[in-house]
Amino acid sequence: MKLGRLNHIGVATPSIADSIAFYRDVMGATKIHEPFDLPDQGVKVCFVDTPGADGEMNGTQIELIEPLPGNASIAAFLEKNPAGGQHHVCYEVPDIHAAKAEFLRQGKRVLGEPRIGAHGTLIFFVHPKDMQGVLTEIMEVGVTAH
Repeated sequence: MKLGRLNHIGVATPSIADSIAFYRDVMGATKIHEPFDLPDQGVKVCFVDTPGADGEMNGTQIELIEPLPGNASIAAFLEKNPAGGQHHVCYEVPDIHAAKAEFLRQGKRVLGEPRIGAHGTLIFFVHPKDMQGVLTEIMEVGVTAH
């Protein structure tokens, strides 16, 4: 397995509306997607596009994540970080099952089975204690899971 493109940085927030205002007004974001609920994961998400090296909106995205009622993991993160903060990084892979097998072969703790993520493709997470302290999302690209 080789390191894929950094797809997005997940940022937990107590308020997506406030975070949208921050990225628009302070950071100058011009492409902010409509927020949507992911009830299976217990979160509301909103993607903020950043420009790539060519200036086009094809760079790494910021994924704003707000917990829905009953979400314990993001709520616990926000208890420790009331203003919010970086939650995870997400890398792309061409084959989610091969990537999972490779992480397991290396003794890494994969958190759950591959499931549909916010981009509509398969994802899984790797425990931060096995990834130098960073919760890491692995996302399959090139295949839509719908």
